[in-house]
Amino acid sequence: MQLIINGENKSFDDTFSLQQIMINLEIGDKVMAAAVNMEIVKKDTWNDFIPKNDDKIELLQFVGGG
Repeated sequence: MQLIINGENKSFDDTFSLQQIMINLEIGDKVMAAAVNMEIVKKDTWNDFIPKNDDKIELLQFVGGG
């Protein structure tokens, strides 16, 4: 499966849920918000949401500072 994640092309050998993709990328505990093709995906559905080939995914992390 080919996905565009935060502007980078990523390739996966299998079909994963949004949550599994985050775990695979080792950012599962850091992501606070996710959007697929400019549509917000609620956090409680990440484990069931299966992206399609060529979807554009934005994974947002909040960073403290100022």
